[in-house]
Amino acid sequence: MMRINSILNRYLFKEMLSPFLISIMFFTFVFLMAKILDITNLIVNYSIGLASVLMLLLYTIPHFLEFVIPISVMVSVLVIFMRLAGDNEIVAMKAGGFSLYRLLPPVMAFCLIGSVFTAFMTIYGVPWGRLALKKLTYEIASSNIDIGLKERTFNDIFKGVMIYINRVDITNKTIADVFIDDRRDEEIVSTIVSPEGVIFSDPAKLFFKIRLYNGVINRVDLEKRSVQTINFGTYDINLDINKAGYDFKKIKKKEKVMSLSELRDYLQTKSPGDEKYLQAQMEYYRKFSIPFACFALGLLAVPLGVQTSSAKRSYGLGLGLFFILLYYVLMSAGFVFGEAGLYPPVIGMWAPDIVIGGIAIFLLVRAAGDSPVNLMLLYNFFSRSYKKAFKSN
Repeated sequence: MMRINSILNRYLFKEMLSPFLISIMFFTFVFLMAKILDITNLIVNYSIGLASVLMLLLYTIPHFLEFVIPISVMVSVLVIFMRLAGDNEIVAMKAGGFSLYRLLPPVMAFCLIGSVFTAFMTIYGVPWGRLALKKLTYEIASSNIDIGLKERTFNDIFKGVMIYINRVDITNKTIADVFIDDRRDEEIVSTIVSPEGVIFSDPAKLFFKIRLYNGVINRVDLEKRSVQTINFGTYDINLDINKAGYDFKKIKKKEKVMSLSELRDYLQTKSPGDEKYLQAQMEYYRKFSIPFACFALGLLAVPLGVQTSSAKRSYGLGLGLFFILLYYVLMSAGFVFGEAGLYPPVIGMWAPDIVIGGIAIFLLVRAAGDSPVNLMLLYNFFSRSYKKAFKSN
């Protein structure tokens, strides 16, 4: 019996590998597709090199994987158990004296591996990727300072200066229909209007200059309460990116790019109840709660797959996607309510695991006892619990 258990465990574990890898590639591709418009815009309009684009994608992958790995764990377990149920292998195993609980060791081992990889991403991968992405953005901005000037948009990337440009030709560095509101001098407000201009930049010195032609300058002296109008043929406005609203060189670490030790130190310096304190707490607990989702979702996939016949495989996959969506909806709600201070961040970050894990255990016990998985029972249970909680308040 021990040898049969060992063979069965290895068989189930190996069978889960293929759908897991396929799911990783598929869902990562789906997440990356969401970035395709931004990538196309960078390549076509701003002449960003392919190497830089690939690095941008590389730095965003850890953020995708912290969500993709738990999803892939559930999908792989669900697919295998649906196949076993559809081929009546589950029935044969039960006839041979194997209970559903004996099939759990390879599933739990698989979930453990997924949890370890997810924890690596949340603790190390995501902070590294976010920080590297900021540094690469700085390098791109240094070599393409004019990248931030968008057409028909009020651009305020330079402190004290508001720039509106109707048309930007990045290839020729020309601009048309320019409006600039310059408030860098506390005593004088300058409004510049010009039909055309040219962009000059020096990436090495982070220096940026706009040369305007045939325009008008209106200067308001706030102290003397006087207005001066100047017509010009050529006018240069110099801008220093180091004096912009954000300093690329001094990349300040936010909560999402901090390591565990940095988060702990950060929490010691902030007072409880502060908005930043709550955000740091949520980020801290999130690094542990998301890896645990591999166990909650993976365990839930077992009863969903076992009681899905070959004629209802689409139904089983639909249920799996529903619970995946439910998990991340609960996670998003935890962020919103946690930031609002409606309940402690630890509850907001761990509630999805507790809810999904509780449903998984409930359905697993029923499936092991050959009871049908009736989701209406869950609905009635949560409905009664909600009404009781509402009445008590």
